[in-house]
Amino acid sequence: MTNYFVKFLLFACLFCSITSSAQDSLMKGEDENITLVNQTHAIWVEAEQYWQNFLEKLPMIGVGLILLITIILIARPLSQLLVRPIAALSSSLLIKVVARRLVSTLIILFGFYLFLRFAGLSEFAIAILSGTGVMGLIIGFAFKDIAENFISSLLLSVQKPFKIDDVIEIDGRIGVVKQVTARATTLVDFNGDHIQIPNATVYKNVIRNLTANPKSRGQFIIGIGYDSSIVQAQQLAIKVLESTEAVLDDPEPQVLVDVLASSTVNLKVYFWIDTHQHSINKVASFLMRTIMREFEHQGISMPDDAREIIFPEGIVLRQDSNASKSNDDVNHLKQTPAVDNQQNMQAQQDLEHNAADDDLSSDADNIRQQAKAARDPEIGNNIL
Repeated sequence: MTNYFVKFLLFACLFCSITSSAQDSLMKGEDENITLVNQTHAIWVEAEQYWQNFLEKLPMIGVGLILLITIILIARPLSQLLVRPIAALSSSLLIKVVARRLVSTLIILFGFYLFLRFAGLSEFAIAILSGTGVMGLIIGFAFKDIAENFISSLLLSVQKPFKIDDVIEIDGRIGVVKQVTARATTLVDFNGDHIQIPNATVYKNVIRNLTANPKSRGQFIIGIGYDSSIVQAQQLAIKVLESTEAVLDDPEPQVLVDVLASSTVNLKVYFWIDTHQHSINKVASFLMRTIMREFEHQGISMPDDAREIIFPEGIVLRQDSNASKSNDDVNHLKQTPAVDNQQNMQAQQDLEHNAADDDLSSDADNIRQQAKAARDPEIGNNIL
């Protein structure tokens, strides 16, 4: 009997425990449902509050939007009006465009800021302005080379060390200026090739302008023998220079002793020409040919460089009989006067051939015509 009573008590305790756990689970489930409902209700109430605030601020948002559109529309003409003082100070088209776009961008940003203020988003507006400055700094570091070329183009457009169609030399490259954009300067060299040089390289390197001063000096060296009169050679060269129409009288040409070489006295010939009309290479070629023929005609020797040949084992000489000469030697002797006459005729023809018969015109005009006829290697407007 006692055992049955104990078992009954154990069963009763187990039933009560199970019942209590079930009640607790039901209560927790009801609490979670209540919490979910409360959260949903809170979100809905908050959304209604936002909607009510939006409806209350809708007139101000509309006014701000109208103001923003108006500012965007008047930004361009207003920027043109504001940059007129800059246009009066500089004739650079690039400076005008950059200044106008910068002022226009600032006006639009100001209109966007006013729109956010009317919409009640002042903190958001300040955050956007701050982020714009940081983003600009990051972009500046990322595109440093591009920014450097652009700033160099601004400086070149202001200082204008050269113009379109000028013949310039930059970093060892000579050519006619075809185009200068915000990124690079395009040259057309005397081989007809297009050369694009970044504006940063152009601005930082030495610029040699061959067109700014039309007068340019050319020079070349010609050697005469030690047995010839140096004064006579100088006078003959000066005579040829003065008789050549392409050579300028002012500054006057000069013929100076340059160096005493191993077998020749080297004379350096200096002459000035107008590069707008004549080519310095063509004139130098004509003068070298004419002076050489004049020296030959006056008996001034122009020997080759001395060469020393060493025979370590010596030279063995053998003498043949003088009974007779070969037919080849006889024929050679017979032909020698004819060869000399032919050389004299060629020298006389070179002397009679004057500068008017040669094309001494400048090649720059031809290159300019080729540059105009060629396609643009880069899209962009000239800034000079």
